[in-house]
Amino acid sequence: MELHNLKPAEGSVHREKRIGRGQGSGYGGTSTRGHKGAKSRSGYSRKIGFEGGQMPLQRRVPKYGFKNINRKEYKGINIGTLQALAEKRKLTTIDRETLIDAGLVRKNDRVKILGNGTLTMKLEVKAHAFSASAVKAIEEQQGTAVKI
Repeated sequence: MELHNLKPAEGSVHREKRIGRGQGSGYGGTSTRGHKGAKSRSGYSRKIGFEGGQMPLQRRVPKYGFKNINRKEYKGINIGTLQALAEKRKLTTIDRETLIDAGLVRKNDRVKILGNGTLTMKLEVKAHAFSASAVKAIEEQQGTAVKI
């Protein structure tokens, strides 16, 4: 077997349909588009969500709710996570930069400290918001919870 005598496997290569090149080709006349209707015309494209004239799903389903444009999104971090981070890195102060370095939050995230888990060391925690249980847990260990 040489490069000059390689051939594709039998039946794997099909000839191209030459559409709209006369009756003798078998694909002349309507050019495989059938007779009349929007789909037979050039430039046809179906609208997104079109269901053949049936009332589309996005119009059948009622609208509800609203999007509060003033909502502030917070990234929640539990005190159990802070405990693990402080033990691993031997920290006494945890702020946004520490959490960003640890890969727990991104640089544009707002941080809220939540009360899940246990805290066993004194920490100074700086964040945008705190839950009541988190503040209680931090202050029980003589730590401080500072809002940024």
